Amino acid sequence: MSTIRVRAQESDGIVTVRALMTHPMETGTSKDAAGDLIPPHHIDVVTADVGDTNVMTAYWGVTISRNPFFQFQFEGNKGDTLKLAWTDNQGGSDSVEATIG
Repeated sequence: MSTIRVRAQESDGIVTVRALMTHPMETGTSKDAAGDLIPPHHIDVVTADVGDTNVMTAYWGVTISRNPFFQFQFEGNKGDTLKLAWTDNQGGSDSVEATIG
């Protein structure tokens, strides 16, 4: 099951992408029930590609909230395939593809 939900819609040559990611985004400063620090666990890099072209790269850190939602725009075409992917500081990753509508 993917941790990313994405929707990409084109209007007048501009594609608007809305994405919701499921991720704990731990800062490393919170404590668990036993009082021990929870290690940092956050998304570092988010990329969006259409074919072989990167249309967006975001570098994130501990300041992004749990289960982040974000939106961005780029020039694109209806029917193209968008690939959205993330990697985190613990080596985790996920990606999803969506057809631009």
